Amino acid sequence: MRIREVRAGEVPLLQEIERAAGAGFREVGMPEIADDEPFSAAELAPFLAAGLAWVAVDGADRPVAYLIAERIDGALHVEQVSVHPAHARRGIGRALLEHLATRARAEGVSALTLTTFADVPWNAPYYARCGFHPVPDDTLGPGLREVRAREAAHGLDRWPRLVMSRPL
Repeated sequence: MRIREVRAGEVPLLQEIERAAGAGFREVGMPEIADDEPFSAAELAPFLAAGLAWVAVDGADRPVAYLIAERIDGALHVEQVSVHPAHARRGIGRALLEHLATRARAEGVSALTLTTFADVPWNAPYYARCGFHPVPDDTLGPGLREVRAREAAHGLDRWPRLVMSRPL
C-alpha cells in the first residue's frame, strides 16, 4: 500500500471513505456518528494546503484510506484517520499513523495526539495498540482544550471521549 499526499480533486473520494468507515458506528449504537457528514471541501482545504493530508492508495492509485493532521500544542494532531471498510484490518490505518510519526520526527516534533471515543473497539483500544496513551484532561494544552470544546459543542461528548498521545 503506497501513501502519498492528497490531491485536490480527491476530496469527494475522502468523503466517500469517511461515510463508509463511519457506518460501523451504527453497529455500536452510535447512529448519530454514522450519519454525521464528513468534512467539506472547504474544511479539508487547510489540511491539503499545509501538506498535512495523506491517502493510502491501491494499485490503481485510488485512495482507500486517509489521514489529516494539524499542529496543536507542539504536536502533530490526528484530526481524522479513516479506512474504507473494504480495506480494513490490513494495517492501513497503522501505516498512515506511522507515516505521520515519521513526518513528525523529521520535523523535530516529539508527539502525536488525537481525540477518540473511549469505548469503541476501533478507537481508543486500537490506538493504545498503536502506542498512544490517555492524557489526563487537567494536563491538556490550550489547543487540545479547544479541540475538546469544539467536539463537545458538536455533541460528541454524549459518549465517553478522551485525548491520547504517542511520544516519538
